Amino acid sequence: MAEGLLEATTANWDNEVMKAQGLVMIDFWAAWCGPCRMISPTVEELSKEYIGKVTNYFTKKKVVEIKLENGDLETGDTVIITGPSTGMIEHKVGEIRGEDFLVTEKALKGTSCSFLTNDYLRRSDKVFKWVDTER
Repeated sequence: MAEGLLEATTANWDNEVMKAQGLVMIDFWAAWCGPCRMISPTVEELSKEYIGKVTNYFTKKKVVEIKLENGDLETGDTVIITGPSTGMIEHKVGEIRGEDFLVTEKALKGTSCSFLTNDYLRRSDKVFKWVDTER
């Protein structure tokens, strides 16, 4: 099994899944299942990294503002936004605007940025980015 993945059982389900901090991806798998075997390498390559938190959401404009605390964000990145009321939302980032409100391809760690989203988000929702562990 790949690093960072674990096998959830009835013995560890509560601690590893139900009480986990942040996002948990569950892949139900069986040795006899062809599609399971096909997707397994992709699942093992995926990982997420915390990049920041939502600092504001402008409902009428449908714009989210994020403080990048732990990583960069680029146009085309897929982010996962989680929170107690928000649940989990996956979003592909389109146009990014930097702190100067100008369009940019990349927002850097330590700065704030914003982008459009139709999903209602809340302050302090956590933002993660899918990363390829094979890079």
